Amino acid sequence: MPLRLINIKPGFNKQITESGAEGQWIDGDFVRFRYGLPEKIGGWQALVNSTLAGAARAQHTFSDLDGRKYAAIGTNKLLVIYYEGQFFDITPIDTDKSQTGCDITTTLTSDIVTITTPSGHNLAIGDLVTFENAGSFSGTSYTAADFDDVVFEVQTVPTTSTFTIKMPSAESTGSVTNNGTLDLLPYVVIGPNLETYGYGWGVSTWGASTWGTARTTQQVTLEAGSWSLDNYGQKLIATIQNGKTFEWDPINVSGTALETRATVLASNPTASIMTLVSDRDRHLFHFGTETTIGTPSTQDRLFVRFSNQEEPSTYQPTATNTAGTFRLDSGSKIVGAVVAKDYIFVLTDTSAYVIQFVGPPFTFSVRQVGSNCGLLGKHALAYSNGVVYWMSNEGGFFAYDGTVKTIPCLVEDFVFTTNDGAPGINYVGGEITYAGHNSLYNEITWFYPSASTFQIDRCVTYNFVEQTWTTGTLARSTYADSAVYDAPYATEFKINTIPSFPTIQGATADLGATNYYEHEIGNNELTPAGVTNSIDAYIQSGDFSLHDQGDAEFLLKIRRFVPDFKVLTGNAKITLNLRNYPTDPSSSSSLGPFTINSSTDKVDTRARSRLMSIKIENDSINQTWRYGTMRLDLQPDGRR
Repeated sequence: MPLRLINIKPGFNKQITESGAEGQWIDGDFVRFRYGLPEKIGGWQALVNSTLAGAARAQHTFSDLDGRKYAAIGTNKLLVIYYEGQFFDITPIDTDKSQTGCDITTTLTSDIVTITTPSGHNLAIGDLVTFENAGSFSGTSYTAADFDDVVFEVQTVPTTSTFTIKMPSAESTGSVTNNGTLDLLPYVVIGPNLETYGYGWGVSTWGASTWGTARTTQQVTLEAGSWSLDNYGQKLIATIQNGKTFEWDPINVSGTALETRATVLASNPTASIMTLVSDRDRHLFHFGTETTIGTPSTQDRLFVRFSNQEEPSTYQPTATNTAGTFRLDSGSKIVGAVVAKDYIFVLTDTSAYVIQFVGPPFTFSVRQVGSNCGLLGKHALAYSNGVVYWMSNEGGFFAYDGTVKTIPCLVEDFVFTTNDGAPGINYVGGEITYAGHNSLYNEITWFYPSASTFQIDRCVTYNFVEQTWTTGTLARSTYADSAVYDAPYATEFKINTIPSFPTIQGATADLGATNYYEHEIGNNELTPAGVTNSIDAYIQSGDFSLHDQGDAEFLLKIRRFVPDFKVLTGNAKITLNLRNYPTDPSSSSSLGPFTINSSTDKVDTRARSRLMSIKIENDSINQTWRYGTMRLDLQPDGRR
């Protein structure tokens, strides 16, 4: 018989059975499609040897007026600037909690120090604090240098006016009580690293039951700590979700900007879901913000406020400025927004809106352009080439190019539904989903938590040029395209890990740590510890009948196959998975898997079957491949 050519369509189809997906790919990991062919994705390497405290939930790259490039990263513990291979801590200090004249209490041979504040400190276990102006110590081995500008994690909170920290060494001189003085500078509290449920005081209503009775049915949702990051010219604008807005200027700080913390942006709302800069007309938008500036209790999650043009601290509308407000009318809250071609695209939990600058006297037009298309999470949308793409909280993917459209998706059930042991998305924790645009390969990737976890552990990618879908296990908590830097930058969060930046005395694994990577570099993973790991990529086809006429009455013998790779560096493995009937478990041919290299012209096999699928993979460092096709040498071989 002549050699039979096996062609397989690009993209994954996980909506049908394995034998029903003849001529299609059904599964894979760390792969993409380019010009119709599957290939291993590019590698990544750590940009910094340090790991950040907390889970990164936002990232923004920008440049200053002199062309210097920066990346701002917001974790649930920090606000950090990445610049020329280093991290700089610019986390704002919570001035509302700052106190002067605090005292220390030490115990001989113990490394735990109790801090007593003049009034209630409102700190919690795990909060980060630092100190300044330490002095007047006596009877203790600790000095001012042990406290000033050193970051500590709060260990315990015995009372409302005391908390404990852990020192790098034990007290060696003696025990002192309320000795010395120092000023307390708490970091702003951003939120937990994932969405959780809260119970206890203030959750239920007064008099709902008797004193001491547990209210297990009463709960509130504590949203994961998150940021929105943007730049107003060269200034970084950073807003804590449902909190205050801060600014950081990279130049106008007497040459010490990288060591200077972000500060509150004057006269801005103090409780907003997010902020965004309308670049074309130079307005700063607050979404889901206060109706009365400075009064967080007036936060309305559908209320929008924008500043005067060129004045991001002026919000009071007058006859001579362009500041203003309006309220969206569909949904229960604004979830996210993005600057698109010449408009701002806003998504609530149910609907889509377009906000467009029209000039005086109305400044902006607002129109609803879609319904039943709500956004899953604040960062679950991305813009590219005139189109906004997003993942919906109702299941499915949408795009807006002037009209809201559903994107056909052949992996939809896998992503959104738990079937056959495969966990779909965790809708409760889905707010941390992050959409990344990779302009190098025309891809939008959503990184999301599966139903088996509350942390991101999966991804789904849409190639909007080739209109193909892939899924995988690449877990990135933020992703920035290569617009400012030459390659995409992304973060990975590791739970139960002690971070190394900033140096935190008494740091516990509860903080977690974030790795920072440059992507599409080489073929391997290079960790912050300098370890090189292989990226084990694979792709699996559906079953196809070995009978080219579809007549599966007879078994066929597979004598050999001829592989065809467009690119092959190192080795690749090909497995022939065989079965006689669609309901049979598949099994590998007895001689497989087969190792292929660039000099392999044919492979002799010992296989017979009616149906066959193929798997291409690699499992070592410095290997990459781009698969083309395969030809099979077949001959009839009886009925069984």
